[in-house]
Amino acid sequence: MITVSASLKKELQEFARAHGCELFGIAPVALFDELEFYPKWLSAGYAGNMAYLHRQLPKRLDARQILPEAKSVIVIGVIYHTPQPLSLEIRDPERGWISRYAWGDDYHDVLLRKLEALDGFLRTRVGAEYQGKFYVDTGPVLDRVFAKYAGIGWFGKNTNLINQKLGSWFFIGELLTNLALEIDAPPPDRCGTCQRCLDACPTDAFVAPYVLDASRCISYLTIELRGVIPDELRAPLGNHLFGCDICQDVCPWNRKAAVTETPEFLPRPNAVAPRLSELAELSEEDFRQRFKNSPVKRAKWRGFMRNVLVALGNSGERAFLEIVKRFMDHSDPMLAETARWAAQRLQTAEEEKREQENVAFPHEFV
Repeated sequence: MITVSASLKKELQEFARAHGCELFGIAPVALFDELEFYPKWLSAGYAGNMAYLHRQLPKRLDARQILPEAKSVIVIGVIYHTPQPLSLEIRDPERGWISRYAWGDDYHDVLLRKLEALDGFLRTRVGAEYQGKFYVDTGPVLDRVFAKYAGIGWFGKNTNLINQKLGSWFFIGELLTNLALEIDAPPPDRCGTCQRCLDACPTDAFVAPYVLDASRCISYLTIELRGVIPDELRAPLGNHLFGCDICQDVCPWNRKAAVTETPEFLPRPNAVAPRLSELAELSEEDFRQRFKNSPVKRAKWRGFMRNVLVALGNSGERAFLEIVKRFMDHSDPMLAETARWAAQRLQTAEEEKREQENVAFPHEFV
């Protein structure tokens, strides 16, 4: 076993903070109880069409399948919260919503650079015996489980990690190492009887507290799902274009959430509540340029335009009907079908509006 100095953990923590990591903790490599729930969650079909979550299951359940000599998992957290409005505060029907985590640069790139620096520090500090592998939401690691046992936060009923001081607006990354470092303790669950996140979900994606059916989650529907959005879930999507923040918006622990000091996570121009009419005009090349190095690129132009059409249909704005009609004969069957649905929804909204006006101001017959 590699001999580790007692001061190494403190050195690591100071190094991480100097590199913009507001959260830092260390978890042991163990077969935690939460890991046993994962196969059951998959078997229930809650992963939707995310087939990649079924791959490399042995590695997901035991980090030693990734790094045989692994002893510890170093977890970092970086805040992305900014003082812009919450999604629930946007009432303008002409605007859509992109999740606040996607307003800036792609978090994978930002956190990977921080982990690479941390890995380099350890290689220099420890020497040739050091081994390490790091990931940011990409490898076969159930990162939130390790983050919990590293003391970063507890699992909220919305399945997000919540930190008592910082809330839940933060990204995490992890570094597996063969160093036996001093571990941290997991925090207690402080959600209590609160279930605001469960009640606020427009698509009823929570099967139970702490259990998410991703196939109904707006984030899954607008990002991961490549095909047609189920008809019964389109109206609940509202104006969401990429991701969803509702279950975090309503969380009491986010009322005084800390604001990011990472420049890469500050909102890009037109990222906050963009105009739907402007987005509907984006060509594939426009989309690539506008969302270059942004998480939004994961949806791809086709998926993003599908989401724009759904939001246009949900807007209730008759002025959008002409925009929607231009997609009704699109060569892509998914976009054409979604456009027809949106057109019908806008027409229905207009008819209902007229009926309400007639009730309020009935015609006088002479």
